[in-house]
Amino acid sequence: MFSQLFGKYLIETDVISEEELDEIIKSLRDTRAKIGFLAVAKGMLTETEASEINRLQALEDARFGDIAVSKGFLSQQQLDELLKDQNDEYVKFIQVLSEEKNISMPEINGFVEDFKKQKGFDDKEIEALKANDVDAIVPIFAFASKAHITDLVALVLRNLTRFVSTDYYIEKIQRVKEMDYNAFTCMELKGDANIHLGFLADDDVTGLTLIANRFAGEEYPDLDEEVFDSVGEFLNCIAGLFATNASHKGVKLEILPQFTYENQTAIADAYVLPIYIEGREVFFYVTLDEEAMVGKNPMDVSGELVEGSVETADSKGRIVIVDDSGLSRNVLRKILEDNNFTVVCEASDGVEAVEAYLDYKPDIITLDITMPHLNGNEALKQIIKADPDANVIMITAAGQENKIIDALKAGAKRFITKPFSESDILKNVNEVLGL
Repeated sequence: MFSQLFGKYLIETDVISEEELDEIIKSLRDTRAKIGFLAVAKGMLTETEASEINRLQALEDARFGDIAVSKGFLSQQQLDELLKDQNDEYVKFIQVLSEEKNISMPEINGFVEDFKKQKGFDDKEIEALKANDVDAIVPIFAFASKAHITDLVALVLRNLTRFVSTDYYIEKIQRVKEMDYNAFTCMELKGDANIHLGFLADDDVTGLTLIANRFAGEEYPDLDEEVFDSVGEFLNCIAGLFATNASHKGVKLEILPQFTYENQTAIADAYVLPIYIEGREVFFYVTLDEEAMVGKNPMDVSGELVEGSVETADSKGRIVIVDDSGLSRNVLRKILEDNNFTVVCEASDGVEAVEAYLDYKPDIITLDITMPHLNGNEALKQIIKADPDANVIMITAAGQENKIIDALKAGAKRFITKPFSESDILKNVNEVLGL
C-alpha cells in the first residue's frame, strides 16, 4: 500500500507521471531488490561502500553479497537478513524509482520525509505502511470506537490482497448518515449484533467490476448480475470469516443471503472506507445501526431450474447442485464434471432444491446453507421427509458452525466449505457414494 500512496504523492509533486507510476507498479511483480540497494536502504551500507563492492564484483566475478562479507562490509547474519528481504515491496519500489528516474537515495529519503509530514504519519505508521502490516495500518485509516468496524476492515484488506489484487490503497474512513450510490452489493449478519456490510459505487462502477473479475477469474465487461454475484461471493468469504472470529469471542451471528440495490440511498449511521484498486474507486460500507435502511426493492436475482448434462454410461453418479450464486455453481459443476460425475440439474434457492430433488431423484444433492426464499437447512428437512435415504451434502461459508451441526443432525451426510477445494469436494462426494 505504501507504493500506491507514496506514488500518488510523487504524482502530485510532479516527480513522476501517472503513466510512470503504472509502469513502476507493474514492474514490481518481476523485480527482486538488489542486495546492494537493499543494504543502503536499510542503512547497512553507504552508497560509497556499495559502489566499492560493485567495483570489486566486476574485478572478481563474484556475487555482491559474497564480496561484501569477505571484505568485511557486511556480516553473514546481515547478508542472510538481506536475502530474506529481497521481495520487500518498499525497497523494490524505491529501487525501480531510483533506476527509472535517476533519483538518489538521499533525494528519495527527502521525498519520504515530506510525504510523512504532509500525511501526518509518525515513524511507526510509516514503517507499518512500508511493511504492508495490515494490523498496524487499519487503526491509521479506519479507527472506530466500535471494534467490529476495524475488524471488518482488516478482513477486507487481507482478502483483497489474497483474492483480488495487491495493487490498492485506502483513504481514511468516513462516518456518514446518508450515501447515494449507483450500485450496492451487501450482506446482513443478525444475532448478537446487527451488521450490514458491502461494496458500493457511485458514478464509476468499474471498481465493482474489477473486484468481480479478479475474484472470479473472469472478464465481465459490464455491471450485470454476474458481477453482483461474484462481488457477493467475495463478501460471503469476509462475512464468514468475521462470523467465525466473532463466535470465538462469544458473539453469535447468522449470515443472511446477499442482495443488490441500484440507484438508491443508504440511510444509516455508517462507516465508509474509500478503496482504490488498480486506480479504480470503490467503497466498503459497514453499519451496526439497527435502524439501517440500505435500500428499497433489491434486484430480483432468483433463477429457474437449469437442465444439466446427460448421464453417460461411465458416470460415477448423478448430482443436483443448489446455490444462489451462479459463480459457486459453475465452479462446483466444473470440478464434478471434470471428474466424471453428471450434474443433472442446477437450482438457485431452497424451494427449487426440493422440486429438483423430487423430479430428478439424484444420487447426491448439494445444498448451500444461505439462500433466499428457503434456506438450505429448511430445504434439507423437506427433502429428508420425502426421502429419508437422501444423500445431502451441505455447502457453507465459514461462520455457520451451528447451522452445520443442525444440518448433520437433520440428516445431511457431509458438508463442504467455501472457497471450494477440489480435493475436499471429491473426498466427500466419493465417501457418500462409497467410491
